[in-house]
Amino acid sequence: MGRLSETLQAYQDRDPAARSKLEVFLLYPGVWATAFYRIAHWLHNIGLKFLARWLSQSARFLTGIEIHPAAKIGQRFVIDHGHGVVIGATTEIGDDCLIYQGVTLGGTGKDRGKRHPTLGNNVMIGAGAKVLGPFTIGDNSLIAAGAVVLNAVPPSSTAAGVPARLTRREGQQVQPEDEMNYDPLFEEITGLWEHVRDLEAQLKERSEER
Repeated sequence: MGRLSETLQAYQDRDPAARSKLEVFLLYPGVWATAFYRIAHWLHNIGLKFLARWLSQSARFLTGIEIHPAAKIGQRFVIDHGHGVVIGATTEIGDDCLIYQGVTLGGTGKDRGKRHPTLGNNVMIGAGAKVLGPFTIGDNSLIAAGAVVLNAVPPSSTAAGVPARLTRREGQQVQPEDEMNYDPLFEEITGLWEHVRDLEAQLKERSEER
């Protein structure tokens, strides 16, 4: 009940039209779709995969929202309006995420195994956006309505357009030459290299002091 209360509060916090938790519980299809998903996910994890899939398809019929029971979804997940939302089997969603109607978290058909995106914490996906592929949308990022995202998006960034390009990052406007050139592995290697250079500089200073 505690988690349900948190979810209902998250809907109230995100939607100014939500007047009470009771109204959200009874009238918001996203709440019901997520509740069905939680049960289906549990059934999937204990090996009752056919029953889990049947339940998820029943929820799709009732709510217009399709969430594969194998997907992994964090807490306080909000689906606003919701009709036409599709969340693929290998999708992973962090805590405090918000998605709008018509969003697809899907694959391109080219990948095997991990085929669908990973959303960090506090990610917002605008109406009609398509996020396709096994990459990560970083924490606190925003995907604009109607965007088609085919590459990773760094934390605290905004991506828009078809195909999507970075428009803002860490509160700063992104220059055209830097749009969607984000490579998490490259950034990690660059960070390690800078750390090594700092250590070398410190060692040099100490050797000179001696």
